[in-house]
Amino acid sequence: MNKIKYTLLGLLGIFCLILFWGLLEPYLIDTEEEVAEIPGLPASWEGQRVALIADWQIGMWMDNTSTIRRIVKQLIEERPAIVLIAGDFIHDPGKDPSEEINKAVEIVRSLPLAGIPTYAVLGNHDYAMKNKHAPPDEKLAAKLHDALESVGVQVLQNEAVAIGKTGGNTPLYLVGIGAHWSNNDKPKVALAPVPEGTPRLVMMHNPDSFEALPPNTAPLAVAGHTHGGQFRLPFTPEWSWMTFTKEDEVHADGWIKGYGQPGNRLYVNRGIGFSIIPIRLNCPPEVTLFTLQSSL
Repeated sequence: MNKIKYTLLGLLGIFCLILFWGLLEPYLIDTEEEVAEIPGLPASWEGQRVALIADWQIGMWMDNTSTIRRIVKQLIEERPAIVLIAGDFIHDPGKDPSEEINKAVEIVRSLPLAGIPTYAVLGNHDYAMKNKHAPPDEKLAAKLHDALESVGVQVLQNEAVAIGKTGGNTPLYLVGIGAHWSNNDKPKVALAPVPEGTPRLVMMHNPDSFEALPPNTAPLAVAGHTHGGQFRLPFTPEWSWMTFTKEDEVHADGWIKGYGQPGNRLYVNRGIGFSIIPIRLNCPPEVTLFTLQSSL
């Protein structure tokens, strides 16, 4: 009898420890340093750093705005050449989305003010879509789009722009793809303005958009959406709750091998916020810093 009691107490202790860590980990920032090769990269971009963050989910109960603010402050100190934000600024806008939109805008405002060019795409939550079958709220997305643009964040929706530090006659293009769940992702439309063979990097919210990119059009593509699974088994980061609950192939975080067309490479950021509950296990919020270099 005592053995059973102590076993149950031990299991309860382990559960409490896991719960405590799960509530603490969202406030521990993990900065991932990665090297990304882009064919024909202009000399002025050689060695420059590109920062990627995603999935703020502002408006969820216990949303992680304190960590978002710390990350933005960190990026201002790091001073990358550009900052990319891969969608899902807000979580659940409710009847009046103005509070969530204003909070997101107020946080992100300091990046352009600090002189760091900042670009974004929208995600499914920015259309008030908690699942694939929910109707997209185009008006909400338009409000968020306009609010971000008003503070200097350029929001890309199936379009491409030549970004700074071009040098010489060959620019570096940034391609931004629209939200997948709202059927606004049109990779070929986004790539159309980019001359063939011109160096580029591609940003999207949902990794599922990556598969539609033609071969050799995205040597560096970045996405968010998955939160890295949010709960991952220790010592086996490729195994998360998504592995067991999703019917589709899971592309949760990091460099995704064997996915997409030849010549394309995707990196998925774990994001900052949450889905369903405000807990992360073995899956801390991520800032990704890519150092760009040319490849043959």
